[in-house]
Parts: sequence; structure tokens; C-alpha cells
Amino acid sequence: MSYRAPVAEISHTLTSIAGMRELADSGIFPDLSVDLVDAVLEEAGRFASDVIAPLNAPGDAAGARLADGIVTLPDGWKEAYQRWVEGGWGALPGPVDHGGQGLPVSLAVAVQEIWNSASMAFGIGTVLTAGAVEAVVAHGSDTLRQTYLDKLVSGEWTGTMNLTEPQAGSDLALLRARAEPVGDGTYRIFGTKIFITYGEHELTDNIVHLVLARLPDAPEGTRGISLFLVPKYLVNADGSLGARNDVHCTGLEHKLGIHASATCTMTYGDNGGAIGWLVGEENRGLNCMFTMMNNARLHVGIQGVAIAERAFQQALAFAGDRLQGRKPGMGPTQAVAIIEHPDVRRNLMTMRALTAAARAICYLTANAIDRAHHAADPDERARALERANLLTPLAKAFSTDVGTQVASIGVQVHGGMGYIEETGAAQHLRDARIAQIYEGTNGIQAIDLVTRKITQGGGAAVRAYLDELDVLARDIAGANTDALGRSAERIGESLAHLREATEWMLERASAHPDDALCGATPYLELFSLAAGGAHLAHGALAGAGAQGQIQRQTARFFAENLMPATSGLLTAVTGGAAALAAADVALQV
Repeated sequence: MSYRAPVAEISHTLTSIAGMRELADSGIFPDLSVDLVDAVLEEAGRFASDVIAPLNAPGDAAGARLADGIVTLPDGWKEAYQRWVEGGWGALPGPVDHGGQGLPVSLAVAVQEIWNSASMAFGIGTVLTAGAVEAVVAHGSDTLRQTYLDKLVSGEWTGTMNLTEPQAGSDLALLRARAEPVGDGTYRIFGTKIFITYGEHELTDNIVHLVLARLPDAPEGTRGISLFLVPKYLVNADGSLGARNDVHCTGLEHKLGIHASATCTMTYGDNGGAIGWLVGEENRGLNCMFTMMNNARLHVGIQGVAIAERAFQQALAFAGDRLQGRKPGMGPTQAVAIIEHPDVRRNLMTMRALTAAARAICYLTANAIDRAHHAADPDERARALERANLLTPLAKAFSTDVGTQVASIGVQVHGGMGYIEETGAAQHLRDARIAQIYEGTNGIQAIDLVTRKITQGGGAAVRAYLDELDVLARDIAGANTDALGRSAERIGESLAHLREATEWMLERASAHPDDALCGATPYLELFSLAAGGAHLAHGALAGAGAQGQIQRQTARFFAENLMPATSGLLTAVTGGAAALAAADVALQV
């Protein structure tokens, strides 16, 4: 099935939920307007439907290939990427002084949703380049900025993030890659990195690797990690490409999904050491890398939204065409489209509603990042940064959980036809599954939420957000619209559950940390359901016409069918630790 970008829904979420209209009115981005946002989304939708989406299924079947150290991507991939660069899409949020358009991260994230819905394997290749740009802008020397940023911003060169090693996944303290100073400002990099997305390919003339490694006298643990920029090809003083650097792809992972994305094993220093340059300060590489990782976590969250949207569109179309079963009074040989059956309708509305809530959380996170970077008032920037920090674990974990859940429901809607590859429903499920794992597993996101993010300012940041959600709930109740049914009541209940769970977490995080860790994952889900439902319903109040009717029906379904789960989640958050602590025997191997 072809993909159609839900431009009206994306625009509504940006402007009526996530604050894009207020961002445009603020003057922070001089060229930004709602009309410009809609124009960009429309053009991105056309490009995705016409150029990227047709490559998705063939790319999945063909996959990336490695032969003699050369990685080849599926047919059409290079041409599509070149058209993407020529369209200026890579430059959308980039710094103006390096050829970027200087538009908001929130608009770039919305466009990333469109690329990833068209093909997640294509979209992931553009995400890490944006993160590399952000890291070099924030921490790179003037020389590195002048040498690399123009090409990275345009997408003419791509960027990667090299963290993981065979013995060191999420525990970066175990990293062994090393960097030896040469004495001329460069370093020789040695080591092996795994799971490097787009680590090698022929889409561009150069690839810029950002690599974590240890200096000879570095402290043990994460305090002894530095960040280095290591290009595939060295760059001459005039900007032309020079010699090939000592970094090579020595393996290609055989993955469950995103087959067309090259996931590489990268080897540094087999022939004397790969030449690299320090980014930021010695032994402060993790701080620099987190600039990329936080960017990447939001963009991984939007991948969850994207794959959920694609799976929903396909399931909706199939349910409208597939004739199975009868309604009372029909003859034995008559049949109706399966969308007429209540259980199928429940599945489809669950898919739609979860996707909408995850989209809202991701766009709200992106808006907070925009304000944290660009607001005129320093206090507003500080508050926005706290909000972005608070919402990022939700954006990454809830949205990618939704991506897998919605893709799985999509297979169910297809029935037996969903379990075979020909329909494409299985590909969405296979592609979606990685997003819950990379850039910090969702369990790590939940731990981060309860140990670092809700404790900001002694809990002041999360309480301020809960107060804002209560204001939304009062607005919804005050509107008293029949179209939202009992949404106000359900939202009020869920927000009460969230506040109780939050106060419990704030107390346990310091006094009984294991209790907090045991409840972290259900707490993140409770938080996401309560916040997502409140934002959906409040945004639906602004909806107009047929699209507004869809938004109100979606918000009502979310509130009345999905938000009641917060009651059980509250019980799991506050009362589940004892059972887990008692499970020693059950977990013996």
C-alpha cells in the first residue's frame, strides 16, 4: 500500500497541541509562519510518497550488502538520497551560517516522521547526521566547524555515532577503544565499534564518524571517555578530499528489520591508527556525545510514531477492502468489510489514538527544545530545558512502545494475511522493534525518568507540568462538549493517578531507590497515557470541520478506552516492588 503523509493531522498537532503557532508569533524564528509550516509539510509529503515510499518494500527484500569492504545499498537508494539533498531537506534545521535554513527542531522532527513513515530504513540515515551537526556546533573547534559543518548540514556528507563495542552496550564505562595523541593536534584511534548505523555506504563522498575512545592516562569508567571526529576520507586544506583514513567496515549485521539500513561493524586502526580530532575537552566526551544522544532519542521516538502511522494506514485500507463475516439478517454467502466488525474497529481506533498521543508527546518535546535553545529570556530557556529533559524519556520510550504495539495490532487486523510478507504488515512490525532498543533501551529511559528527570529542582519541574495538565483538564471540562463524551472525567482521574504516582516516586527515589526502579516502567506508561490524553482532548477543542470531528472522536476513544489503564498502572507503580523482590527463586537459571 502507498503512504500518504497525514499533513492535516501533523499540522494540527504542531499548532494546536505543541505550540508551533506561539513559536511563530514569538519572533524567535523570523521566517517562521503557520503557512510556511504547512507548505513544508505538503512538499515533504509529496517527496515521501513519490520518491521514498516506493523503495521501502524492495529495499527490505534486497537489504544492504557487504563485499570486499564495500557496502552497497538497494537499487534506487543513492538516487533518492541525492534528490533529498538537492531538495534542501538536510538543511532544514541547520545553522544559517553553515548553509542551513535555521527552522525549528519541531518542524524538522515532523518532517522526520514523514521520512520514517515512507521508509524507516531511509529515515534513520538522516537522523544521525543531524545529531552530528548539533555535536560539532556545540563542542567542535572552529577548525572542525569550518571543515565539516557545511557538508554535514547540506547532507552531502553523513555523520555517525560510534559508542557500542562488543563488550560494552549501554554500559559505556566498559569501552576499550583508545586514542593516542600524535603531538600535532591529531590522535590515532584504535578499536572496534558495532551496530553503527550507516557506518559505511556509497550515498555520499565522505562519512564523518564521531567516536568515543580513551586517552592513555584517562581515568577508569565514564569519566575517562573522550570524543573524536574521524572522517572516512581526510579533508585537505582547500576542502577537497584526501587520503582514505584507517577506518573500515568489517561486518554487516543481519537484522530482524530495517534491512536496507547498513548496520556496520567498524574497525579503527588496523594499519597504524585512524586519524581523528578531539571534540570538546579531554575525558568529557560523554557530555559531548549526550548532545547527539538526546537529539537521537527524540528522533527515535518519532520513528515509533512514523511506523505506527504507516501500519495504521495500511490496516485501515485493508479493513475497508477485506470482506469477511456477516451481520445479523444477511444471507450465508454475503459478507461485509471487516471494518464493520466492532472488534476490528476497536483495534483500528486503538492504533489511531495511540499514534496521535505519541505524536503529541514527541512534538511537545521538540517545541521545548526549540524554546530552550532560542527563547529570549534566560529563565524561559532554563524552564524549557527542564521540560525537554522531562519529556524526552516519554518521547523515546512511550512512542517506540506504541510503534511496536500498533504495528502488531496491524498484523492482527490483517489476520493470516498479516503474517506473510507479501502484504507488508509484517515488515512494519520487524522494523519497529529496534526502536525500543537503540539510543538507550526503554527500561533505561524509565530509570532516567524516575531518578533524574522528575527530581529536577527537587520535583519542581514535574509538579509545574502536572499543574499545567490540570489547567488543560479544567478547560476540557469547562468546554462541556458532547463530542468528547466522558473525556473530562477520565482525564481528571488519570491525572490524579499521575500526581499520586509522582509524589510516591519522588519520595522513594531517595529513600527507597529500588522501589522506584521496580515501578519505573509502569510509571512512564502511566505518565504518557495521562499527559497524552490531556493534550489530545485539549487540542481537539480547537479542531474544525471533518478533521476536527476525527480529532474529537480520537481523543474521546483514547480517554474512555485507554486512559482507564492508569488505575492499574498506579497499583503496579506503588505496590509491585515486593513481588519482584520475592521472585529470586522464580528467576534462578
